[in-house]
Amino acid sequence: MERIQITDSAAARIAVLLEEEKKSAMRITVDAGGCNGFQYKFDLDEIAGDDIITEKNGIKVVTDPTSIEFLGDAQLDFIEELGGKFFKISNPNASSSCGCGSSFAV
Repeated sequence: MERIQITDSAAARIAVLLEEEKKSAMRITVDAGGCNGFQYKFDLDEIAGDDIITEKNGIKVVTDPTSIEFLGDAQLDFIEELGGKFFKISNPNASSSCGCGSSFAV
């Protein structure tokens, strides 16, 4: 089954967030919307029975079976730069994405 690749930087940031919020995983879902048709949504959550779980350095990232069809083999990174700090998904399944990086088309 396809999984999301998680960078060390993303895993380190997720570990901090999960500890602060006392949650067991970061959830990534793909919703209809955004300027290109689909958008990524990030939440701190508990693991559900049908979740696809990816682990890295002791943290868990989960997604639902429908979203993994859009996210399979995508890479989750955490970027820290002068303009801010943010999670970024590099998605080989997207045919295009918007300038802000939060929405995409297939």
